[in-house]
Amino acid sequence: MPTLDSQVHAYERNHPGRPWAGVLHGPAEVTGDQMVAAMDAVGVDGAVLVSPFSMYRYDTSYAIAVHAAHPSRFRLVKPVDTTDPAVADTIADWASTNGTVGIRIMLRDEVSADPADPGINRALAAAARHSLPVNLMCWGRLEQAAQLAARNPNARLVIDHLGLQQPFEPPAPADPFAEIPKLLALAAHDNIAVKISGACTLSHEPFPYKDIWDPLARIFDAFGFGRCLWGTDWTRAVGLLTYEQGVEAFRVTDRLSDGDRAALMGETLQRVYNWSPSQS
Repeated sequence: MPTLDSQVHAYERNHPGRPWAGVLHGPAEVTGDQMVAAMDAVGVDGAVLVSPFSMYRYDTSYAIAVHAAHPSRFRLVKPVDTTDPAVADTIADWASTNGTVGIRIMLRDEVSADPADPGINRALAAAARHSLPVNLMCWGRLEQAAQLAARNPNARLVIDHLGLQQPFEPPAPADPFAEIPKLLALAAHDNIAVKISGACTLSHEPFPYKDIWDPLARIFDAFGFGRCLWGTDWTRAVGLLTYEQGVEAFRVTDRLSDGDRAALMGETLQRVYNWSPSQS
C-alpha cells in the first residue's frame, strides 16, 4: 500500500516571472524536485500538492509545472475565489486540467461567514458536478462548515488540518485541541472527511509527539479511518519539525494497527481523491 501525504506545498524563489503575493513560512524555495527528494528519503510515494495561496493566490501555474515534471508523484488542488462570479467556470476548467483532484476554499479574511453565501455554495455545487473534493480551510468556522455540508450533500468536503489553528513556529498553543468538540460534531455529515495534517505541530512534546494521540483517537472514533487522511502540511510545519518526523511519528506509534495505519496513510486518500498512484 503506498504512503500518500494529503498536503504538501512547492514553490520557487520569489522572482519577477512568478512573484509572490505574500510569504509562506518555510525555506526560500521548496521546488518540486526538492519535495520529491524529501519524499524519497522517507518512503512517501505521492502527495497532494496544494498550490500555496499565501504566495501564488489563485495562480496554479507552478503546481501544474511540478506535476508535469513528476506526474506519478503529485496530484493538484487549486484555491478558488468564491467572490468571483465566474468561479463555476474556473472549477470546470480546473476539472479538465491534467492531474487535478480537488479545489480549496479558504474560509478566512474577506470570505463570507454566511453559510447561505451564494458564491461559496456556487463553488461547492460546481465541485460536486465535476466530482472534485473541496478542501476547506476553516479553523474558527467549523459551524459554518457543518451548515455548508448540509446544504451541499453531494459535495465531498475535506477539512484541512483537523479544523484547528496550527502554529507556524514554536510553541504550540497552550490548549491546541480546545476546538475538537466542534470538529467531532462534523462527523454526523457523511460527506465530510478530515485531514490529520500538521497534527505533530500541536504537540508539547518532542518526537514522537505522544501527547497528540488521545485527541487524535477521539477524531478516529468519530469519523472512522475511512474518513481520515494523514498529511504533513509541508512546508508550513518546517519551523516545528522535520519532514521525516512528520512521517515517522505515524509509523512508530503503537496507537495504530497495521490496517488503521494503511488506511490513514494512503488508502483513504486514494478513495477520497480518486487517485491510484500505481496507475499514474
